[in-house]
Amino acid sequence: MPDTEFLTIHGHRRAYALGGRPIGTAPALLLLHGLGCDRHTWDPVWDHLAERYTLLAPDMLGHGESDKPRGDYSPGGYANGMRDLLTVLGIDRVSVLGHSFGGAVAMQFAYQFPERTQRLMLAGPGGLGTEVTAAIRVLGLPGYDLALRLATLPGVRHVNTTALRLLRSSGLKDFRDLGEVADIVESLKEPGKRYAMHRLVTGVIDWRGQTVTMRDRAYLTEAMPLCVVWGTDDRVVPVAHAKIVSELAPRARVVVMDDSGHFPHKDHPEEFADLVDDFISTTQPATYSRARWRRLLRDGGPAHLSPVEPASELA
Repeated sequence: MPDTEFLTIHGHRRAYALGGRPIGTAPALLLLHGLGCDRHTWDPVWDHLAERYTLLAPDMLGHGESDKPRGDYSPGGYANGMRDLLTVLGIDRVSVLGHSFGGAVAMQFAYQFPERTQRLMLAGPGGLGTEVTAAIRVLGLPGYDLALRLATLPGVRHVNTTALRLLRSSGLKDFRDLGEVADIVESLKEPGKRYAMHRLVTGVIDWRGQTVTMRDRAYLTEAMPLCVVWGTDDRVVPVAHAKIVSELAPRARVVVMDDSGHFPHKDHPEEFADLVDDFISTTQPATYSRARWRRLLRDGGPAHLSPVEPASELA
């Protein structure tokens, strides 16, 4: 991944990596990380994708090297931030690839800015069902900050992260994502990150699970190529949600990767990058049509659409 660059937008510094082919010479791909992660989650697939695409991987506010202000940490707020970053960089239209919470942001971006979205690709995304691991729900409970401060004290943090990495090295499927969890725990020593994650989690999750969903708007993907990838051993957002995709968006391409957890792009980077490449190279980019969008919104679902519309009509 290339060196970190910074832009200040609305008074907040945003970190990002921009690389691959020069802007305007190749399809642009916006890479959105998940909760508690940063742009480096895409390191394993970066070089492969950089051969054919313009790549933009930001640290979303509250994460990585970006600022962590008191502000809007909703999916809609993040989508607005991505639009503004793309605008400043001079990138007009993108295919969006989002992992986990980044998948929810990607869906929101496509919903808010269909005129700027060519394709939508999601990896283990939030926003399709209610279930989510209890470890994330805990971040929204009262007293979260004190608990996290205690858990991330220097000595305690070392014990916790070491234990997580030892469990990860056991080879058991239930523990395969704990190395990434350890990295997140390490990063939570920063007060601003704890605050941002709490605001983010409480905005989309309560004690029963996810509260923000794309289910009522999934029919809008009829106008845009959609691919969803899940790992069979995902213990954060269950792979059963992949079935929901097939029901809500029958034209979506759904891929379930064997021997993979919540981070399929890290578990099998070459296979994952090939999936991205195949999806982009075999689909026509969506082109925004206000009349078609109006028709979709008015009809309220895919039942009124012709089942044999050609690919060019999906634009």
